[in-house]
Amino acid sequence: MPWFRNLIPLSSSTTFGTHSSLKPITTATSLSYAFTHQLLHGAGTVAATYAGLAPTKGDEKARVVVLGSGWAGCRLIKDIDTSIYDVVCVSPRNHMVFTPLLASTCVGTLEFRSVAEPIGRIQPAISREPGSYYFLANSTGVDFQNHLVNCQTVTDGAGTLEPWNFTIAYDKLVIAAGAEASTFGIRGVKEHAIFLREVHHAQEIRRKLLLNLMLSDVPGVSDEEKRRLLHCVVVGGGPTGVEFSGELSDFITRDVRQRYAHVKDYIRVTLIEANEILSSFDDRLRIYATKQLIKSGVRLVRGIVKDVQPEKIVLSDGTDVPYGLLVWSTGVGPSPFVKSLDVPKSPGGRIGVDEWLRVPAVQDVFAIGDCCGFLESTGKPVLPALAQVAERQGKYLAQELNRIGKAGGGRANAAMDIDLGSPFVYRHLGSMATIGRYKALVDLRQSKEARGLSVAGFGSWFVWRSAYLTRVISWRNRFYVAINWLTTLVFGRDISRI
Repeated sequence: MPWFRNLIPLSSSTTFGTHSSLKPITTATSLSYAFTHQLLHGAGTVAATYAGLAPTKGDEKARVVVLGSGWAGCRLIKDIDTSIYDVVCVSPRNHMVFTPLLASTCVGTLEFRSVAEPIGRIQPAISREPGSYYFLANSTGVDFQNHLVNCQTVTDGAGTLEPWNFTIAYDKLVIAAGAEASTFGIRGVKEHAIFLREVHHAQEIRRKLLLNLMLSDVPGVSDEEKRRLLHCVVVGGGPTGVEFSGELSDFITRDVRQRYAHVKDYIRVTLIEANEILSSFDDRLRIYATKQLIKSGVRLVRGIVKDVQPEKIVLSDGTDVPYGLLVWSTGVGPSPFVKSLDVPKSPGGRIGVDEWLRVPAVQDVFAIGDCCGFLESTGKPVLPALAQVAERQGKYLAQELNRIGKAGGGRANAAMDIDLGSPFVYRHLGSMATIGRYKALVDLRQSKEARGLSVAGFGSWFVWRSAYLTRVISWRNRFYVAINWLTTLVFGRDISRI
Protein backbone atom coordinates (compact mmCIF):
# COMPACT_ATOMS: atom_id res chain seq x y z
CA MET A 1 0.00 0.00 0.00
CA PRO A 2 1.47 3.40 -0.95
CA TRP A 3 0.24 5.01 2.28
CA PHE A 4 1.97 2.33 4.37
CA ARG A 5 5.28 2.77 2.54
CA ASN A 6 5.15 6.49 3.31
CA LEU A 7 4.85 6.06 7.07
CA ILE A 8 7.59 8.01 8.88
CA PRO A 9 9.02 6.57 12.13
CA LEU A 10 9.01 9.33 14.73
CA SER A 11 10.09 7.16 17.62
CA SER A 12 11.71 3.75 17.33
CA SER A 13 13.48 3.36 20.64
CA THR A 14 11.69 0.05 21.25
CA THR A 15 11.87 -2.61 18.55
CA PHE A 16 9.97 -5.83 18.22
CA GLY A 17 10.55 -8.54 15.61
CA THR A 18 10.36 -7.26 12.06
CA HIS A 19 10.09 -3.60 13.16
CA SER A 20 13.72 -3.56 14.32
CA SER A 21 14.87 -2.54 10.84
CA LEU A 22 12.83 0.67 10.81
CA LYS A 23 14.96 3.84 10.96
CA PRO A 24 13.83 7.41 11.67
CA ILE A 25 13.73 9.69 8.65
CA THR A 26 12.91 13.36 8.35
CA THR A 27 11.06 13.68 5.05
CA ALA A 28 7.96 15.87 5.47
CA THR A 29 4.64 14.24 4.74
CA SER A 30 1.07 14.46 6.00
CA LEU A 31 1.09 10.69 6.43
CA SER A 32 3.24 10.54 9.55
CA TYR A 33 4.11 7.53 11.65
CA ALA A 34 4.26 7.41 15.42
CA PHE A 35 5.81 4.11 16.42
CA THR A 36 4.86 2.97 19.88
CA HIS A 37 4.06 -0.40 21.30
CA GLN A 38 1.41 -1.19 23.82
CA LEU A 39 1.18 -4.45 25.71
CA LEU A 40 -2.37 -5.74 25.63
CA HIS A 41 -3.47 -6.54 29.17
CA GLY A 42 -3.60 -10.28 29.74
CA ALA A 43 -3.12 -11.10 26.05
CA GLY A 44 0.66 -11.27 26.03
CA THR A 45 0.78 -9.80 22.52
CA VAL A 46 2.14 -6.50 21.29
CA ALA A 47 0.01 -4.02 19.34
CA ALA A 48 1.55 -1.18 17.37
CA THR A 49 -0.02 2.28 17.35
CA TYR A 50 0.49 4.64 14.44
CA ALA A 51 -0.45 8.26 13.76
CA GLY A 52 -1.66 7.90 10.21
CA LEU A 53 -2.96 11.01 8.43
CA ALA A 54 -1.90 14.28 10.04
CA PRO A 55 -4.05 17.46 9.86
CA THR A 56 -4.22 19.00 6.40
CA LYS A 57 -1.98 21.96 5.56
CA GLY A 58 -2.79 25.21 3.80
CA ASP A 59 -1.68 23.99 0.37
CA GLU A 60 -3.68 20.75 0.62
CA LYS A 61 -7.34 20.07 -0.01
CA ALA A 62 -9.65 19.76 2.98
CA ARG A 63 -10.20 16.17 4.08
CA VAL A 64 -13.56 14.40 4.46
CA VAL A 65 -13.34 11.15 6.41
CA VAL A 66 -16.22 8.73 5.86
CA LEU A 67 -16.73 5.88 8.32
CA GLY A 68 -18.56 3.09 6.52
CA SER A 69 -19.21 1.77 3.02
CA GLY A 70 -22.95 1.19 3.02
CA TRP A 71 -25.69 2.91 1.06
CA ALA A 72 -25.28 6.27 2.80
CA GLY A 73 -21.48 6.40 2.85
CA CYS A 74 -21.03 5.22 -0.73
CA ARG A 75 -23.60 7.64 -2.12
CA LEU A 76 -21.79 10.50 -0.38
CA ILE A 77 -18.42 9.25 -1.63
CA LYS A 78 -19.81 9.06 -5.17
CA ASP A 79 -21.20 12.60 -5.19
CA ILE A 80 -18.53 14.48 -3.20
CA ASP A 81 -16.55 17.04 -5.24
CA THR A 82 -12.99 15.69 -5.26
CA SER A 83 -11.66 18.96 -6.65
CA ILE A 84 -12.54 20.49 -3.26
CA TYR A 85 -11.97 17.58 -0.88
CA ASP A 86 -9.69 14.63 -0.38
CA VAL A 87 -11.81 11.62 0.59
CA VAL A 88 -10.75 8.96 3.10
CA CYS A 89 -13.03 5.96 3.59
CA VAL A 90 -12.59 3.70 6.61
CA SER A 91 -14.50 0.43 6.51
CA PRO A 92 -13.97 -3.30 7.22
CA ARG A 93 -15.15 -4.05 3.67
CA ASN A 94 -13.84 -2.55 0.43
CA HIS A 95 -17.16 -2.68 -1.38
CA MET A 96 -20.80 -1.70 -1.15
CA VAL A 97 -23.41 -4.46 -0.99
CA PHE A 98 -26.57 -4.06 -3.07
CA THR A 99 -28.71 -5.50 -0.27
CA PRO A 100 -32.06 -5.80 -2.11
CA LEU A 101 -30.58 -8.61 -4.22
CA LEU A 102 -28.51 -10.26 -1.49
CA ALA A 103 -31.12 -12.98 -0.77
CA SER A 104 -30.89 -14.11 -4.41
CA THR A 105 -27.21 -14.97 -4.00
CA CYS A 106 -27.90 -17.47 -1.19
CA VAL A 107 -29.51 -19.97 -3.56
CA GLY A 108 -27.49 -19.27 -6.72
CA THR A 109 -29.97 -17.04 -8.57
CA LEU A 110 -27.19 -14.43 -8.66
CA GLU A 111 -23.45 -14.69 -8.18
CA PHE A 112 -21.93 -12.90 -5.19
CA ARG A 113 -19.87 -10.46 -7.25
CA SER A 114 -23.08 -9.23 -8.91
CA VAL A 115 -24.18 -7.49 -5.68
CA ALA A 116 -20.78 -6.11 -4.61
CA GLU A 117 -19.48 -2.79 -5.98
CA PRO A 118 -15.82 -1.91 -5.16
CA ILE A 119 -15.35 1.49 -3.51
CA GLY A 120 -12.62 2.35 -6.01
CA ARG A 121 -15.18 2.10 -8.81
CA ILE A 122 -17.76 4.17 -6.95
CA GLN A 123 -15.25 7.00 -6.45
CA PRO A 124 -12.14 6.63 -8.70
CA ALA A 125 -10.34 9.45 -6.83
CA ILE A 126 -9.79 7.08 -3.91
CA SER A 127 -7.57 4.98 -6.17
CA ARG A 128 -5.91 7.85 -8.04
CA GLU A 129 -5.61 11.01 -5.98
CA PRO A 130 -2.55 11.28 -3.69
CA GLY A 131 -4.56 12.53 -0.70
CA SER A 132 -7.54 10.15 -0.98
CA TYR A 133 -7.50 6.65 0.49
CA TYR A 134 -9.50 3.61 1.42
CA PHE A 135 -8.37 1.97 4.70
CA LEU A 136 -9.36 -1.59 5.59
CA ALA A 137 -10.08 -0.92 9.24
CA ASN A 138 -12.69 -0.53 11.95
CA SER A 139 -13.31 2.77 13.70
CA THR A 140 -12.72 2.33 17.42
CA GLY A 141 -13.37 5.87 18.65
CA VAL A 142 -13.40 9.57 17.82
CA ASP A 143 -11.57 12.44 19.53
CA PHE A 144 -14.02 15.19 18.60
CA GLN A 145 -12.03 17.96 20.30
CA ASN A 146 -8.85 17.27 18.32
CA HIS A 147 -10.60 16.15 15.10
CA LEU A 148 -9.11 12.64 15.18
CA VAL A 149 -10.53 9.22 14.34
CA ASN A 150 -9.02 6.17 16.04
CA CYS A 151 -8.90 3.06 13.85
CA GLN A 152 -7.75 -0.54 14.02
CA THR A 153 -6.86 -2.57 10.94
CA VAL A 154 -8.82 -5.64 9.89
CA THR A 155 -6.42 -8.53 9.29
CA ASP A 156 -8.79 -11.51 8.88
CA GLY A 157 -8.06 -13.27 12.15
CA ALA A 158 -5.63 -16.09 12.93
CA GLY A 159 -2.68 -16.79 10.67
CA THR A 160 -2.38 -13.20 9.45
CA LEU A 161 -0.78 -10.00 10.68
CA GLU A 162 -1.58 -8.77 14.15
CA PRO A 163 -3.96 -5.78 13.91
CA TRP A 164 -2.50 -2.36 14.64
CA ASN A 165 -3.98 1.00 15.56
CA PHE A 166 -3.67 4.33 13.78
CA THR A 167 -5.33 7.75 13.75
CA ILE A 168 -6.71 9.99 11.02
CA ALA A 169 -7.16 13.76 11.31
CA TYR A 170 -10.27 15.12 9.64
CA ASP A 171 -11.67 18.46 8.55
CA LYS A 172 -15.15 17.02 8.12
CA LEU A 173 -16.24 13.67 9.57
CA VAL A 174 -19.20 11.69 8.22
CA ILE A 175 -20.28 8.77 10.38
CA ALA A 176 -22.05 6.24 8.16
CA ALA A 177 -21.24 3.16 10.22
CA GLY A 178 -24.59 1.45 9.72
CA ALA A 179 -26.20 -0.81 12.28
CA GLU A 180 -25.98 -4.40 13.43
CA ALA A 181 -28.55 -7.18 13.49
CA SER A 182 -30.82 -7.10 16.54
CA THR A 183 -30.80 -10.23 18.70
CA PHE A 184 -32.96 -8.78 21.52
CA GLY A 185 -30.59 -10.39 24.01
CA ILE A 186 -31.80 -13.90 23.12
CA ARG A 187 -29.25 -16.48 24.14
CA GLY A 188 -27.56 -18.44 21.35
CA VAL A 189 -28.49 -16.24 18.40
CA LYS A 190 -24.98 -14.99 17.63
CA GLU A 191 -23.49 -18.46 18.11
CA HIS A 192 -25.92 -20.52 16.02
CA ALA A 193 -27.90 -18.25 13.66
CA ILE A 194 -26.71 -16.69 10.41
CA PHE A 195 -27.61 -13.10 9.64
CA LEU A 196 -28.25 -11.82 6.11
CA ARG A 197 -26.57 -8.42 5.86
CA GLU A 198 -23.22 -9.02 4.16
CA VAL A 199 -21.89 -11.07 1.23
CA HIS A 200 -20.05 -13.40 3.60
CA HIS A 201 -23.39 -14.11 5.35
CA ALA A 202 -24.92 -15.13 2.01
CA GLN A 203 -21.87 -17.30 1.27
CA GLU A 204 -22.19 -19.01 4.66
CA ILE A 205 -25.92 -19.65 4.12
CA ARG A 206 -25.28 -21.12 0.67
CA ARG A 207 -22.50 -23.41 1.87
CA LYS A 208 -24.53 -24.58 4.87
CA LEU A 209 -27.63 -25.25 2.76
CA LEU A 210 -25.75 -27.26 0.14
CA LEU A 211 -23.75 -29.12 2.81
CA ASN A 212 -26.96 -30.23 4.53
CA LEU A 213 -28.44 -31.35 1.23
CA MET A 214 -25.40 -33.50 0.44
CA LEU A 215 -25.03 -34.91 3.97
CA SER A 216 -28.67 -35.96 4.07
CA ASP A 217 -28.08 -38.10 0.97
CA VAL A 218 -25.24 -40.05 2.61
CA PRO A 219 -26.00 -43.56 3.99
CA GLY A 220 -26.32 -43.74 7.78
CA VAL A 221 -28.42 -40.61 8.27
CA SER A 222 -31.76 -41.40 9.91
CA ASP A 223 -35.05 -40.03 8.62
CA GLU A 224 -35.38 -37.85 11.72
CA GLU A 225 -31.92 -36.38 11.20
CA LYS A 226 -32.68 -35.76 7.52
CA ARG A 227 -35.77 -33.80 8.50
CA ARG A 228 -33.71 -31.70 10.90
CA LEU A 229 -30.84 -31.10 8.48
CA LEU A 230 -33.21 -30.05 5.71
CA HIS A 231 -35.41 -27.84 7.86
CA CYS A 232 -34.62 -24.20 7.02
CA VAL A 233 -35.96 -21.78 9.62
CA VAL A 234 -36.18 -18.03 8.98
CA VAL A 235 -36.85 -15.77 11.97
CA GLY A 236 -38.29 -12.38 11.04
CA GLY A 237 -41.15 -11.58 8.70
CA GLY A 238 -39.84 -8.33 7.27
CA PRO A 239 -38.93 -7.86 3.59
CA THR A 240 -35.56 -9.61 3.95
CA GLY A 241 -37.00 -12.66 5.69
CA VAL A 242 -39.92 -12.94 3.26
CA GLU A 243 -37.72 -12.49 0.18
CA PHE A 244 -35.26 -15.12 1.39
CA SER A 245 -38.13 -17.53 2.14
CA GLY A 246 -39.51 -16.95 -1.35
CA GLU A 247 -36.12 -17.50 -3.00
CA LEU A 248 -35.61 -20.66 -0.94
CA SER A 249 -39.02 -22.09 -1.86
CA ASP A 250 -38.26 -21.41 -5.55
CA PHE A 251 -34.91 -23.16 -5.17
CA ILE A 252 -36.60 -26.20 -3.61
CA THR A 253 -39.34 -26.36 -6.23
CA ARG A 254 -37.22 -25.83 -9.35
CA ASP A 255 -33.80 -27.24 -8.43
CA VAL A 256 -33.74 -29.42 -5.32
CA ARG A 257 -36.62 -31.65 -6.48
CA GLN A 258 -34.75 -32.35 -9.72
CA ARG A 259 -31.18 -32.69 -8.47
CA TYR A 260 -31.69 -34.10 -4.97
CA ALA A 261 -34.58 -36.45 -5.72
CA HIS A 262 -33.65 -38.84 -2.89
CA VAL A 263 -34.28 -36.22 -0.17
CA LYS A 264 -36.74 -33.89 -1.89
CA ASP A 265 -39.58 -34.86 0.44
CA TYR A 266 -37.61 -33.95 3.58
CA ILE A 267 -36.71 -30.33 2.85
CA ARG A 268 -39.05 -27.62 4.16
CA VAL A 269 -39.05 -23.92 5.06
CA THR A 270 -40.53 -22.31 8.19
CA LEU A 271 -40.93 -18.55 8.64
CA ILE A 272 -41.37 -17.41 12.25
CA GLU A 273 -42.73 -13.93 13.01
CA ALA A 274 -43.99 -12.49 16.29
CA ASN A 275 -46.70 -10.39 14.64
CA GLU A 276 -47.74 -9.98 11.00
CA ILE A 277 -45.35 -10.48 8.09
CA LEU A 278 -44.52 -7.37 6.05
CA SER A 279 -46.18 -5.14 8.63
CA SER A 280 -45.29 -1.93 6.74
CA PHE A 281 -47.12 -3.06 3.58
CA ASP A 282 -50.76 -2.60 2.62
CA ASP A 283 -53.07 -5.14 4.31
CA ARG A 284 -54.24 -6.49 0.97
CA LEU A 285 -50.65 -7.13 -0.09
CA ARG A 286 -49.84 -8.86 3.20
CA ILE A 287 -52.77 -11.25 2.77
CA TYR A 288 -51.69 -11.95 -0.81
CA ALA A 289 -48.09 -12.62 0.30
CA THR A 290 -49.26 -14.96 3.05
CA LYS A 291 -51.34 -17.03 0.62
CA GLN A 292 -48.53 -17.21 -1.95
CA LEU A 293 -45.91 -18.27 0.59
CA ILE A 294 -48.16 -21.01 1.94
CA LYS A 295 -48.88 -22.16 -1.62
CA SER A 296 -45.10 -22.27 -2.21
CA GLY A 297 -44.67 -24.62 0.74
CA VAL A 298 -43.48 -22.11 3.35
CA ARG A 299 -44.89 -22.82 6.81
CA LEU A 300 -45.80 -19.62 8.67
CA VAL A 301 -45.55 -19.70 12.45
CA ARG A 302 -46.54 -16.84 14.74
CA GLY A 303 -44.34 -16.97 17.83
CA ILE A 304 -41.52 -15.42 19.82
CA VAL A 305 -38.13 -17.10 20.02
CA LYS A 306 -37.02 -17.63 23.61
CA ASP A 307 -33.80 -19.60 23.20
CA VAL A 308 -31.53 -20.74 20.36
CA GLN A 309 -29.68 -24.04 20.78
CA PRO A 310 -27.26 -25.78 18.38
CA GLU A 311 -29.95 -27.96 16.74
CA LYS A 312 -33.25 -26.38 17.77
CA ILE A 313 -34.93 -23.14 18.79
CA VAL A 314 -37.38 -22.85 21.67
CA LEU A 315 -40.44 -20.62 21.34
CA SER A 316 -42.03 -18.71 24.22
CA ASP A 317 -44.88 -21.25 24.40
CA GLY A 318 -42.38 -24.09 24.93
CA THR A 319 -42.48 -25.44 21.37
CA ASP A 320 -39.23 -26.92 20.08
CA VAL A 321 -38.37 -26.25 16.44
CA PRO A 322 -35.45 -28.39 15.14
CA TYR A 323 -33.42 -26.83 12.33
CA GLY A 324 -30.49 -27.49 10.06
CA LEU A 325 -30.18 -23.89 8.84
CA LEU A 326 -31.27 -20.88 10.89
CA VAL A 327 -31.39 -17.42 9.28
CA TRP A 328 -32.02 -14.45 11.59
CA SER A 329 -33.63 -11.34 10.07
CA THR A 330 -35.38 -9.37 12.81
CA GLY A 331 -34.28 -5.81 12.16
CA VAL A 332 -31.28 -3.78 13.25
CA GLY A 333 -29.99 -1.79 16.21
CA PRO A 334 -27.03 0.49 17.02
CA SER A 335 -23.56 -1.04 16.82
CA PRO A 336 -21.09 -1.08 19.75
CA PHE A 337 -19.11 1.71 18.02
CA VAL A 338 -22.20 3.96 17.83
CA LYS A 339 -23.08 3.17 21.45
CA SER A 340 -19.55 4.10 22.55
CA LEU A 341 -19.64 7.63 21.08
CA ASP A 342 -20.17 10.36 23.66
CA VAL A 343 -22.80 12.30 21.71
CA PRO A 344 -26.55 12.82 22.20
CA LYS A 345 -28.61 9.86 21.05
CA SER A 346 -31.97 9.73 19.31
CA PRO A 347 -34.76 7.38 20.43
CA GLY A 348 -33.52 3.83 19.90
CA GLY A 349 -29.88 4.64 20.67
CA ARG A 350 -28.82 6.01 17.29
CA ILE A 351 -26.57 9.06 16.91
CA GLY A 352 -28.73 12.15 17.29
CA VAL A 353 -28.70 14.60 14.39
CA ASP A 354 -30.47 17.88 13.59
CA GLU A 355 -32.40 18.77 10.43
CA TRP A 356 -29.13 19.18 8.46
CA LEU A 357 -27.76 15.79 9.59
CA ARG A 358 -25.20 17.46 11.86
CA VAL A 359 -24.26 16.05 15.24
CA PRO A 360 -25.07 19.23 17.21
CA ALA A 361 -22.81 18.60 20.19
CA VAL A 362 -19.57 18.69 18.16
CA GLN A 363 -18.07 20.66 15.27
CA ASP A 364 -17.68 19.34 11.72
CA VAL A 365 -19.33 15.98 12.39
CA PHE A 366 -22.29 14.57 10.46
CA ALA A 367 -24.11 11.23 10.65
CA ILE A 368 -26.12 9.49 7.93
CA GLY A 369 -27.75 6.12 7.34
CA ASP A 370 -28.90 3.50 9.82
CA CYS A 371 -26.57 4.76 12.56
CA CYS A 372 -28.40 8.09 13.01
CA GLY A 373 -31.82 9.44 13.86
CA PHE A 374 -33.39 12.84 14.41
CA LEU A 375 -33.16 14.19 17.94
CA GLU A 376 -36.44 14.60 19.77
CA SER A 377 -35.88 18.36 19.84
CA THR A 378 -36.29 18.50 16.05
CA GLY A 379 -39.86 17.24 16.30
CA LYS A 380 -39.21 14.73 13.51
CA PRO A 381 -39.65 10.95 13.82
CA VAL A 382 -36.69 8.58 13.55
CA LEU A 383 -36.60 7.39 9.95
CA PRO A 384 -36.73 3.66 9.17
CA ALA A 385 -33.52 1.75 8.48
CA LEU A 386 -34.06 1.53 4.72
CA ALA A 387 -31.65 1.71 1.80
CA GLN A 388 -33.60 4.56 0.18
CA VAL A 389 -33.37 6.64 3.36
CA ALA A 390 -29.62 6.12 3.62
CA GLU A 391 -29.00 6.82 -0.06
CA ARG A 392 -31.04 10.03 0.01
CA GLN A 393 -29.19 11.22 3.11
CA GLY A 394 -25.83 10.53 1.45
CA LYS A 395 -26.86 12.47 -1.65
CA TYR A 396 -28.15 15.41 0.40
CA LEU A 397 -25.06 15.64 2.60
CA ALA A 398 -22.68 15.45 -0.38
CA GLN A 399 -24.46 18.45 -1.90
CA GLU A 400 -24.25 20.35 1.39
CA LEU A 401 -20.54 19.60 1.86
CA ASN A 402 -19.82 20.62 -1.74
CA ARG A 403 -21.61 23.92 -1.16
CA ILE A 404 -19.78 24.46 2.13
CA GLY A 405 -16.45 23.73 0.46
CA LYS A 406 -17.12 26.18 -2.38
CA ALA A 407 -18.00 28.83 0.21
CA GLY A 408 -14.61 28.37 1.90
CA GLY A 409 -15.82 26.32 4.85
CA GLY A 410 -14.17 23.01 4.05
CA ARG A 411 -11.47 23.29 6.72
CA ALA A 412 -11.92 22.26 10.31
CA ASN A 413 -13.91 24.83 12.35
CA ALA A 414 -14.36 27.00 9.23
CA ALA A 415 -18.07 26.49 8.52
CA MET A 416 -19.63 27.98 11.65
CA ASP A 417 -20.80 31.15 9.88
CA ILE A 418 -21.90 29.50 6.63
CA ASP A 419 -25.61 29.09 5.93
CA LEU A 420 -26.48 25.40 5.54
CA GLY A 421 -29.44 25.93 3.26
CA SER A 422 -32.57 23.77 3.24
CA PRO A 423 -32.85 20.99 5.82
CA PHE A 424 -33.08 17.34 4.84
CA VAL A 425 -36.59 16.16 3.97
CA TYR A 426 -37.39 12.51 3.33
CA ARG A 427 -40.24 11.44 1.09
CA HIS A 428 -40.93 7.73 0.94
CA LEU A 429 -40.99 6.38 -2.62
CA GLY A 430 -42.68 3.10 -1.72
CA SER A 431 -41.68 -0.48 -0.92
CA MET A 432 -41.15 -3.61 -2.98
CA ALA A 433 -40.59 -7.27 -2.12
CA THR A 434 -40.43 -10.49 -4.10
CA ILE A 435 -42.22 -13.53 -2.72
CA GLY A 436 -41.07 -16.20 -5.19
CA ARG A 437 -42.81 -17.97 -8.10
CA TYR A 438 -42.35 -14.87 -10.33
CA LYS A 439 -44.53 -12.76 -8.05
CA ALA A 440 -43.79 -9.61 -6.07
CA LEU A 441 -45.42 -6.80 -4.13
CA VAL A 442 -45.22 -3.11 -5.03
CA ASP A 443 -46.56 -0.62 -2.48
CA LEU A 444 -46.21 2.98 -3.67
CA ARG A 445 -47.91 4.67 -0.72
CA GLN A 446 -45.83 7.27 1.13
CA SER A 447 -46.90 5.84 4.48
CA LYS A 448 -49.05 3.05 5.85
CA GLU A 449 -51.93 5.45 6.45
CA ALA A 450 -51.70 7.22 3.07
CA ARG A 451 -53.55 6.30 -0.08
CA GLY A 452 -51.67 5.14 -3.13
CA LEU A 453 -51.03 2.39 -5.66
CA SER A 454 -50.54 -1.13 -4.27
CA VAL A 455 -50.23 -4.03 -6.70
CA ALA A 456 -49.10 -7.66 -6.62
CA GLY A 457 -48.47 -10.52 -9.03
CA PHE A 458 -46.34 -11.15 -12.12
CA GLY A 459 -46.51 -7.53 -13.28
CA SER A 460 -45.20 -6.39 -9.91
CA TRP A 461 -42.39 -8.95 -10.16
CA PHE A 462 -41.39 -7.48 -13.53
CA VAL A 463 -41.46 -3.97 -12.04
CA TRP A 464 -39.38 -5.19 -9.07
CA ARG A 465 -36.70 -6.68 -11.29
CA SER A 466 -36.64 -3.71 -13.66
CA ALA A 467 -36.39 -1.18 -10.83
CA TYR A 468 -33.53 -2.93 -9.07
CA LEU A 469 -31.66 -3.60 -12.30
CA THR A 470 -31.61 0.14 -12.97
CA ARG A 471 -30.58 0.88 -9.36
CA VAL A 472 -27.49 -1.34 -9.47
CA ILE A 473 -24.64 1.16 -9.32
CA SER A 474 -22.41 0.28 -12.28
CA TRP A 475 -23.08 -0.92 -15.81
CA ARG A 476 -20.65 -3.74 -15.08
CA ASN A 477 -22.84 -5.12 -12.31
CA ARG A 478 -26.05 -4.51 -14.26
CA PHE A 479 -24.61 -6.72 -16.96
CA TYR A 480 -23.68 -9.38 -14.38
CA VAL A 481 -27.18 -9.32 -12.85
CA ALA A 482 -28.96 -9.53 -16.22
CA ILE A 483 -26.76 -12.42 -17.39
CA ASN A 484 -27.22 -14.26 -14.06
CA TRP A 485 -31.00 -13.93 -14.29
CA LEU A 486 -30.98 -15.22 -17.88
CA THR A 487 -28.66 -18.12 -17.05
CA THR A 488 -30.82 -19.16 -14.10
CA LEU A 489 -33.98 -18.99 -16.21
CA VAL A 490 -32.51 -21.19 -18.95
CA PHE A 491 -30.25 -23.60 -17.05
CA GLY A 492 -31.43 -23.41 -13.44
CA ARG A 493 -29.43 -22.39 -10.36
CA ASP A 494 -25.84 -23.42 -9.78
CA ILE A 495 -25.70 -25.99 -6.93
CA SER A 496 -21.89 -26.27 -6.71
CA ARG A 497 -20.55 -25.94 -3.18
CA ILE A 498 -17.34 -23.99 -3.63
